[in-house]
Amino acid sequence: MPDPLLSIADLTVEFPTDHGPARAVDRVSLAVTRGEVLGVVGESGCGKSMTALSVLRLVPPPGRITSGEIRFVGQDLLSLPLRALQALRGRKIAMIFQEPMTALNPVLTVGEQIAEMLRLHLRVSRSEAKTRAIELLRLVRIPSPEKRWSEYPHQLSGGMRQRVMIAMAVSCDPDLVFADEPTTALDVTVQAQILDLLADLRERLGMAMVLISHNLGVIAQVAHHVAVMYAGRIVEHTTTTRLFSDPQHPYTRGLLGSLPSLDGRGRRGRLIAIPGTVPSLGVSLHGCAFAPRCPLAIDVCRREDPPLETKRPGHLARCWVVGSS
Repeated sequence: MPDPLLSIADLTVEFPTDHGPARAVDRVSLAVTRGEVLGVVGESGCGKSMTALSVLRLVPPPGRITSGEIRFVGQDLLSLPLRALQALRGRKIAMIFQEPMTALNPVLTVGEQIAEMLRLHLRVSRSEAKTRAIELLRLVRIPSPEKRWSEYPHQLSGGMRQRVMIAMAVSCDPDLVFADEPTTALDVTVQAQILDLLADLRERLGMAMVLISHNLGVIAQVAHHVAVMYAGRIVEHTTTTRLFSDPQHPYTRGLLGSLPSLDGRGRRGRLIAIPGTVPSLGVSLHGCAFAPRCPLAIDVCRREDPPLETKRPGHLARCWVVGSS
């Protein structure tokens, strides 16, 4: 295996509560190699976005990283001085945020916001930045980029705003991009266009990507490997092909069972819902976090937290029952 571009080891992020610290991210370990797309999937509140924010050291206060290690090209990001970290943000590691309307500045034109990134990180002139920004708008398939340069975020559709966010993320040719729910609130046609654009840019620019989503269908289209998260923990990690053909964790099986499908006659199959709800942040967990919702749970599941271990070659899962002999 090649050396990872990004490696995360035993990352824990906690928030203070009246009942003690609550773990939003619980001993997460991940690795991303150059050019790879890693999908991180799970329900809202499972720790996906918080893991990404931890890499950039943007965990919102009063949350804080309490343990673990994050290395980018071998460099320890958690001990890096703030000035050096700021030089990495946007230049070597970029992020496409979930909601472009709140991430974009409403009082600056979209062209000015892209140009600002270029001037900050690449030290180019204003005229060079404008020329490059227009090229980037064209690269992300925005029609009439010269005209769009001078428009404000509220003048663009949701899909256009998301393309602007993508243009900003790739403006400095980063090695790694985090895409946090990049198709949320977009209609199906636009979702497909954005995913196609991300795949094209990744291949053209050679960057690695971490795609964060609650939608396994989105992950299936783009990712090479998938990490499934539940209650702040990785519960399954393998290739995309293996995950869909032979899921090992009951939670992953539940997610796949809840996907809409058609039978041989083109009729919609019945959706299988996962009973119960995700545990709230701060709730004390005993044993497997998924045990209260799991149809396969046995006594040991409620007593002891299962380790993340190999169930098949190249296939990790956190379960006492599935894959055990």
